[in-house]
Amino acid sequence: MAVASESPEPTAVALAAAIDAEGDADDAAFLQRFFKTGPGQYGEGDVFVGVRVPATRAIVRRFDRMPLAEASALLDSPVHEHRLAALLVMVRRFRVASASRTHDEAAREALHLAYLDAVRRGRVNNWDLVDASADSLVGEFLRESGRCDDALLDELAASDSLWERRVAVLATFAFTRAGDGAPILRLAPRMLDDREDLIHKAVGWMLRELGKRVARGVLIEFLDEYAPRMPRTMLSYATEHLTPEARAAYRAMR
Repeated sequence: MAVASESPEPTAVALAAAIDAEGDADDAAFLQRFFKTGPGQYGEGDVFVGVRVPATRAIVRRFDRMPLAEASALLDSPVHEHRLAALLVMVRRFRVASASRTHDEAAREALHLAYLDAVRRGRVNNWDLVDASADSLVGEFLRESGRCDDALLDELAASDSLWERRVAVLATFAFTRAGDGAPILRLAPRMLDDREDLIHKAVGWMLRELGKRVARGVLIEFLDEYAPRMPRTMLSYATEHLTPEARAAYRAMR
């Protein structure tokens, strides 16, 4: 008698099927609204089957052995949760390849390049997809490789694509978390005139983390120079952990 496999075959088809099996119509309808999929909205046309992120993460843990080619194939799915699952697989594999005991630089670079290809092809196309992946697959790759590829971050930051720009901003978090605020301090000023609220939120978030993880004085210096030009949302996010008096003073500078 054959012994049942402990884990499903780590294929794109199998992971998509596992996600679909957890779908819920009510959650799908809610997520369609939450992620702004209507005409003219930033997620226009995206498709949801109704699986929340914790459930998606639990499913992905059963697919740790999925080859990169299968994860890349799943990124071409029209279903949002499929693409999120593929990205979570790639992040998990990247972390394994980055660990000292299992370090594999070739695997890290392959994951990084496959991710950039997906970003440029428009497959990482909502804020949750970017936020779950850019920090590791761009930021950590560059930081742990001992380089900050200014040309890559500049290219992404200057893109017409909202999502490429958000990838650039979120990639700086890997450096900030390690105590290096230079990347976000270099990118933030050029984002002050960005028209997208999702970029304002991302930059403000990263500046807030700069103040918390690098030095509050560094954030204060940035705010003293740029607060008059910062969009309202960006300034609000950046100053969340300051005193009410300080926040009011910076708002008054606008």
